[in-house]
Formats: sequence, C-alpha cells, structure tokens
Amino acid sequence: MADHRNGNTKASDSKTSAAGRAYTINLENFSKRLKIFYSHWKNHESDLWGSSDVIAIATPPASEDLRYLKSSALNIWLLGYEFPETVMVFMKRQIHILCSQKKGSLLEVIRKAATEAVGAEVVIHVKTRNDDGTAMMEEIFRAVYAHAKSDGHESPVVGHILKEAPEGNLLETWDEKLKKSSFQLIDVTNGFADLFAVKDSTELTYVRKSGYLTASVMKYFVVPKLERVIDEEKKVSHSSLMDETEKAILDPARVKVKLKAENVDICYPPIFQSGGEFDLRPSASSNDENLYFDSTSVIICAVGSRYNSYCSNLARTFLIDANTVQSKAYEVLLNAHEAAISALKPGNKVSAAYQAALSVVEKDAPELAANLTKSAGTSIGLEFRESGLSLNARNDRELKAGMIFNVSLGFQNLQAQTNNLKTQKFSLLLADTVIVNEKKPEVLTSISSKAVKDVAYSFNEDEEEEEKPKSKAQANGKETFLSKAQLRSVGNEMSKEEQRKQHQAELARQKNEETARRLAGGGPVTGDAHGAGRALGDLVAYKSVNDIPPSRELMIQIDQKNEAILLPVHGIMVPFHVATVKSVNSQQDSNRSWFIRIIFNVPGTPFSSHDANSLKFQGSIYLKEVLFRSKDSRHISEMVQQIKTLRRQVASRESERAERATLVTQEKLQLAGGKFKPIRLTDLWIRPPFGGRGRKLPGTVEAHVNGFRYSTSRHDERVDVMYGNIKHAFFQPSEKEMITLLHFHLHNHIMVGNKKTKDVQFYVEVMDVVQTLGGGRRSANDPDEIVEEQRERDRKNRINIDFQNFVNRVNELWEQPQFKGFELEFDQPLRDLGFHGVPYKSSAFIVPTASCLVELIETPSLVVTLSEIEIVNLERVGLGQKSLDMAIVFKDFKKSVLRIDSIPSSSLESIKEWLDAADIKYYESRMNLNWPPILKRITDDPQAFIEEGGWEFLNLEASDSDSEKTEESDQGYEPSDVQSDSGSEDEDNDSESLVESEEEEEEDSEELSEEEEGKTWEELEREASNADREKGDESDSEEERKRRKMKAFGKSRIPDRSGPSSRIPDRTGSSSRIPDRSGPSSRIPDRSRTSNRIPDRGGPSKRPKLR
Repeated sequence: MADHRNGNTKASDSKTSAAGRAYTINLENFSKRLKIFYSHWKNHESDLWGSSDVIAIATPPASEDLRYLKSSALNIWLLGYEFPETVMVFMKRQIHILCSQKKGSLLEVIRKAATEAVGAEVVIHVKTRNDDGTAMMEEIFRAVYAHAKSDGHESPVVGHILKEAPEGNLLETWDEKLKKSSFQLIDVTNGFADLFAVKDSTELTYVRKSGYLTASVMKYFVVPKLERVIDEEKKVSHSSLMDETEKAILDPARVKVKLKAENVDICYPPIFQSGGEFDLRPSASSNDENLYFDSTSVIICAVGSRYNSYCSNLARTFLIDANTVQSKAYEVLLNAHEAAISALKPGNKVSAAYQAALSVVEKDAPELAANLTKSAGTSIGLEFRESGLSLNARNDRELKAGMIFNVSLGFQNLQAQTNNLKTQKFSLLLADTVIVNEKKPEVLTSISSKAVKDVAYSFNEDEEEEEKPKSKAQANGKETFLSKAQLRSVGNEMSKEEQRKQHQAELARQKNEETARRLAGGGPVTGDAHGAGRALGDLVAYKSVNDIPPSRELMIQIDQKNEAILLPVHGIMVPFHVATVKSVNSQQDSNRSWFIRIIFNVPGTPFSSHDANSLKFQGSIYLKEVLFRSKDSRHISEMVQQIKTLRRQVASRESERAERATLVTQEKLQLAGGKFKPIRLTDLWIRPPFGGRGRKLPGTVEAHVNGFRYSTSRHDERVDVMYGNIKHAFFQPSEKEMITLLHFHLHNHIMVGNKKTKDVQFYVEVMDVVQTLGGGRRSANDPDEIVEEQRERDRKNRINIDFQNFVNRVNELWEQPQFKGFELEFDQPLRDLGFHGVPYKSSAFIVPTASCLVELIETPSLVVTLSEIEIVNLERVGLGQKSLDMAIVFKDFKKSVLRIDSIPSSSLESIKEWLDAADIKYYESRMNLNWPPILKRITDDPQAFIEEGGWEFLNLEASDSDSEKTEESDQGYEPSDVQSDSGSEDEDNDSESLVESEEEEEEDSEELSEEEEGKTWEELEREASNADREKGDESDSEEERKRRKMKAFGKSRIPDRSGPSSRIPDRTGSSSRIPDRSGPSSRIPDRSRTSNRIPDRGGPSKRPKLR
C-alpha cells in the first residue's frame, strides 16, 4: 500500500523478466518530456521559475500516509516511477542525481537519452547504505558553483519546492547544507504547476481510464448499495460504506471494469455524509455515524480513484423525499455546475468557470449566492489538487486544450425549514472530472447521472399524490426501467395497480401535450424512400440503326448482349428492349400452327402509370401487342423461353439498381493495422444470406477501426457495417434457442448480396440436428444419450462464452472518445419479460430489451425502438378471452401501426407492468380498431384531435364511466302511455335460463372434446355404435332414431314467440341457436375471425369431432 499511496505504480510500458519484476524506463517518453521541461524552464525562466540557474528536487522516503508531492509527481512524469530518497539537481549542461546503488543502476539508461535530448550530461552519485552522502553533496555544490560562474553569476539561484519538508537522514542533511550555503533559494512550485497543467495523449488516456473507473464505482456499486440499505432500512455507518467502496475501487472487476488492480489506487478515502453534518472541503472524511435517510434528508457521496497515479474525482448528492426548498436548491446547483463546465474552453480565463456558475445562482436564486462555495474546483492530474489552477473568481490564467479539472461546486449550510434537527441544515455537492478540448469540454464521469430523476428518491405516498415524484423519467431513455431500484414506501403503501394507474394518468397528460406540440409544429414527416423506376424512354437497345446486327432471315431473334428482341415488321427487323415486354406466351390453333403473343408495357394502362417521357410526348403512338404465326413449334418455344429468361435477368438487375439508388452513401471501412489488431469471431452464418445457388459458406466477423466486416472464402461475399450506421446492437446467447446471435439494426439500408436490408444478423447453431435411424426411443439413462447431451451443453456454453468475449471487447472499443457520439453498446434481451405473439405470420417469443422490443430468432426479425413509440393499445382485452392483440402506434403517423396478434391473456399483467416501467402509455379496448382511418383523421385535422382530448378516446375506463352516467340519467325517463308487458317476466326468466344453458353446454362440450381429443373418425364411429348397442337402440329403425333425435332437439330449443324467422341474439350481435345436447355432431363451430365473436372461455381450441 505504501508504494500505491506515494504514486509509485508500475508504468504500463514496464516489462517483467523471468527472474522477477524488473522496471524499465520509457526512454522515448523521458526524452520528450525532458525537452518539454527544459523548454518551459527557458521560456518562463523569469515569471514562473524565479530566474533560477539550478533546480534541485529532493524526494522524501515512502510513507503510509496518502499525500501528493510535487517531487513525486516530477519523478513519475519524467521517469515513470517514484524514486524516494533521491536528490535530482538540474543544470543547463548537467543533471546530478544522488541516490542508492539500486536506483543508480536503473537510471544508467538515461545518460545517452539526456545528452541527445537537451545536451545535458547525467552524473549519478551512488550512496552506500551507511553513508550520509555529505561528500557527494559537496561535489554537487562545487558543480553548481562552477556552472553559475561559467554563466557569469557569482551567487547561484537555486530553485526548490519550499512547502515540502525534508524527511529522513539524507534529505535532512541535504536541506541543512542547502540553507547553510551561499545559494539564493527560490520557490519554483508555480513553474511545476504550469508544466504539469497541459497533459499529453498518454496522460489523457490514463485520466480517462481513471474517470471511467470512478464513475463505474459510483453507478454500479455506490448507488445500488445505498438503495439496498435504504430499501431494507439497515443501519450502516458512513465509515463502513467508505471501507466497502474503497475495496470496490481497488478491485475493478467488481464493477465490470477491465483494469489491472496493481495499477489502480484511491485518490482519497471515499466520503459519505448525512444527518445534517456536512463538510464540502476535499479534506473531509467519513465519520462513524449511521447513514441517515429519513424524509427530507440529504446524502453526499464523493469517490476518487487513480490509474497509473493519475487522479479523477466524482461527487453526487442524493435527496430523500426532498421538499421544495431542497429541490429548488439542487436544480439551481445542477444548472450552475453545467454552466461552469461549459465555460471551460481554450482561450477563456480560468475565472470564467466560477463566474458562469455564480451568474446562474444570482439569476435563479440570489438568496443562495452567499452559500455557494468560493471555488468551482481545481486542476487535477498526478496530484489531486494541482496548485496554481484553482477555479475561483480571481484566477486570470488562460485555459488551454489538454488541461483537466475537477469541477466541484456546492451549497454549504442551507436551511431546509423542517422540525427534524438532523434535516434542518443541509449541504449539496456536485463534482465531475472534465477535460478541456478544442470544441467542447469532455466530462469523463458522465455515466454516473446527476439528473434530478436519478438522484431524488420519494417514499411518502401522500406527497406523491400532490406532487409527482421526480424519480420518474420524463422521457423514454435508454435504461429507463433498469437503472432505478424499486424502493418501498414508508407510509401508506399503495397497491401496484393504483400506482400504475397514477403513473399512466401522468403519462397520458404528458403524451397528449407532446403530441399536440409535435402536430402543431409540423414535425418531420418520413416520406417514401423508394426512388423512381427507370422510364421507358431511358431504355436504349441500340444507339443507331447501324448497330443493329444484320439478319438473313425474317424471323424473331434475341440479342442477349444488347438485351433486345428483334421482330420482323413489314420486311425489316425492328428492335425492342426486353424491359418493354410485359408478357409473352405461345399457343397452338386448330390448323397445327403455333402463335407467339408479345404484350408490351403501355403508359396509361392499369398498373402502368404515365412516366416523364409519356407525358412529354403525349402524341406518341405505342405498340401494345404483336402476334406472330409459325409452323416451327420448336423455334417458338425457344423464343418464349429466351425472352422470359432475359426479361427476368434484366428485371432483377434493374430492381437491384433501383434499390442501390436509394442507399445512403457509407463511409469507407478503415482496416485495422499496426498496433490495433481486429477483434475477430469465426465460423458465423449471416442473415439475410448471400444470393447464388452455390453451397453456403460460414464466414468471419472482424471489428476494425470504424466498422465491422463479414467475409467468407469467396471474394464477392463481403459485407461492411459501419459503427456510425448502427442504431441498435444486440447479443442474444442461446438458452432455449438453437442459435447464438449478434444482431445489428441500422439507421440506413445496406446491400447484403442483392438484398436491401436494415437488419444484419450473425449467428452460430449451437446444436446439430440429429435424426435417429433406428426409429425407436432411447432410454433416458442411455450412456450415449447422456454423453451426447453433455457434449451439446459444453458446445453451447463455449459458443456463448466466445460471443460474450467478442461483445465485451467491442464494448471497450466503443467506449473510446471517437465513438461517444454514437452511444453504442450491445443490448441483451430480458427473457423474464418476454411473451409469445404473432408479429408477422408465425408465432414467436418477443422479448424487451433496455431500449427496444425485439424478436431475433424468426425471420423477418422484429426491432421496435421504444423511444419511437407514441402509444400502445391492447386490443380484445376482456373476461373470458384466451388471447389479446397489441397495436403499437409510432410517433411518425406515416408509419403503419404494428400489430402483434394472439398474445396469451396470461401475459397481460406482465406486459402492462413492463410498459408502465418503460414510461409507455398504454390503453385497453375490447375489440380491434381500424387504425389507418384513425391516423388519417389525426393528420388531416390535428386541432380537432387535440381539442377532443387527444388519445383519451381510447381510455376504456373513461368511456365506461360516461356510459354509466348516461344509463343513470336514462333511468328517470319512463313513457306514460306504455303499459307493462305481461310476458316480460316470463321472457326474462327464459333469457336467464338461456344463459345458464349456454354455459352448461359449453362445459359439457369442453369435457366431451377433451375426452375425444386425438381420436380418429373410425374410433368415434365405433364408440357411437357401442354406446347405441349398450342402450338397446341398435335394433331400432332409422325412422325411430330420427324421431327420437328431433324430439330431443325440440326440447332443447326455446319456444318461438315471434314467428319462425326470429332467433335469440347472442352477446356479439349475431344470431345463434341453442346447441344440441344429443351428441358432438350437433355442435357446429364458428370459423369466422371477427372482432365480435363470442369469447372463448376454455383452454386451447379443439377441432369438432363429427359422426
């Protein structure tokens, strides 16, 4: 721990020998930075380096204390390691180093590099263990005097770091001799601060990795830990949270960060504060008090980590049942913090950041300005707080690209206006690590959200009814229903259904407002992406008459090269492009003559619209049809076949050309090379497959600099998928499926072979289809069967692991800054939320992900982006229904409504919970709606749609309540001239018995159908005969059986009161009869699929068995 705490971490370019760990200095890095050091010293000698002739740096011995020293920072910046108990003296032509023998042997390699870089000779003074180094110090002093004398200075000016007190015998002796000498000592701390301020590319990489680790610890460890503690109401001290968080930082694998643990350390012990005691200084610490999370309490968490000694910092404030004072203060602080970050631009003064934050506070909440921290942060790097670059109101230094700041802003000692002593006073703090770039600042810790919806927790349900909780997302986000834990209420706990109804009511209000704004603003309308086909006039077979091939005979000929048909017309050969042919056929007449009939495409006829040329030449005469007769049947057949084949080839080529004409031009794939090797996954199949009749071949997917490439051993089978064109990426491991796959849903279409597609999938079959030739069933305990199953499991696991490794490496690649704007990350389906349905033609298992609703196994695949959904209407929802349908309406009303049919009713509750958690407004209806006219009416008259309440016409509960009110108002109306019907009571009784008989008949038929399931016609006939024989009916005549059957049928019918044509209406509005109980043959099923059919009350539907 001592090495870590002093920044002595192993450099990334160090090597390990067979004998053990060996340190290697990066000479290229050393030469580059030594030049920068000497150049900076020369250019700023008077203003930052105090006109010093010599710079003497003494590094103290290692310590268990966590501290940041300029001397240690110089060692690491220049050499890659910290060299404790070492004195370095830099002169214009010499560099003297006083150290131990082991360090001296390691530093021998820099002699030549220093001479070549700055022309300075390196002199190493090796001190033995028992030597105090006095003699060597005298030798160094003599060299300093000689150097100053050669420059014409009598008294050398020696720069040193004033605030670093000497430690250990060597440094105490050095400091004593330095003060007793005649040297003029000057503090050069500001020079080193300016030297370290602008980071190079290597340093920026280290800080980016450090910032990612810090944010990951906050997002994946600290926040879930706090949520569990609060949800379970545990008593956990601040100090124990500090210890657990420190362990998470030192073990990056716990938060899914792939960094070597030996290169990682903490910046400071993590800080947790709550219960009214807050300290916003960087030197604050976590006390032993328990975490306090009662209503209106505030929790402050600060985490910092180091990677290869480079620091990053992050601080967040969490609000529990915040009142209006706390909510307003946090929103003001959030806006001020963003303003401070936005002001970090090259050319601005350092003070601009604090001034921007202060302006926001004075504008939005001037009463809070006095509580604002006096600084907006400091520069950060090798030191947690680099001196000279504090973001306060008085710092006039200029910002430069490459600087890194810990932007930390807060409010101290605010009054919450509560009666609880532990919540009366509260403080707020936000901090992020930010890189100053040429265009806009880069926030390295942005994956840890500081938005109100992600840091404000609400427990008091009574307050939720009055004031909507801020923890609910306002818009569909990428991780809306995954990132926030469901926390338990402290007060009166509401049922899930009531909470869902409240949330849906709020979503309905938001959705209607959003739709109104979009329709009023005339949002972008997606037009038809298809390009226009080629006009008839564009088809040219021959450019001139001379190009027509000569013909000796006047007979039909096919010119394959020029795609033309030569027809003899009035003694000359007339060419027609094959694309003008609509159809061709042949037939034989009674005189054994053969006819060939050719019909052409003529503009203006049905299915052949006018093109540009036909409108231009409206007086033109078009040939519609020609007919030729011949005695040569073989020639006629050959011509018909050749014309059809050529026409099919040309049509296919033109179709592909039209498809390609609408494609968006993609950037060119940059192949990986040099240090970056492509990430590879082999033996994959692709969907859609390549065309051609040859045997399909597996291929390889490679991740290159800016995209993927899939290729097989055939040179023409290659597909490039650019990272910038990927809209969604999915990884679905095989669990209950036969394949493991990667699926890419694209922004713009690409061509796979000759197919235009927006979905590209790469997959591997994890199981082989095996058919047993013996035909018999094998025992479950068969050793061969057990071995085969184990082999299949091992193969599936191995394939899933290979895919997972590929996905992890690609995700790391996508985390680089150049891909940040794409927001790419492999999404994985959440099987627990899945449901069965029919999105196209066949049933499939449809699964939500964090941002989509997908079905990736069957073709065509289904990918629906949740953020593009306007509303979801669940149709055919009602008691007794076995299944329901889902209609997905998109925000782009030009897109057709997506229907998913035949969803089991058992999935209804889980679907509603998922839609509610994803902040998608859903409605329920008892029948299927005809959506095209509904959407057309909305787009034609959006104002009327808005005035009528928007989507609330779909609200089933609202319509039911309206109908109930109507019924109540109708009850008071009774005509005076209408007498009561004497038969009404009897009719009511009859109708009542009718309903009962229907239900009994359904139950009887279900039992009957279950008994007869799977029986053949012969078996049913045999059973009927046996039943009749047992009853003694076998000897009866046919007339007696018919008479008995009619008698039974008559008893089961309701007496007809209104004439022979009247029948009792069923609940769907269609007429129905009472089913006959005499046998299964009397049951006639209704095979029509209409929305007003009688709901099926049983299990799976059975086919009727007739005798």
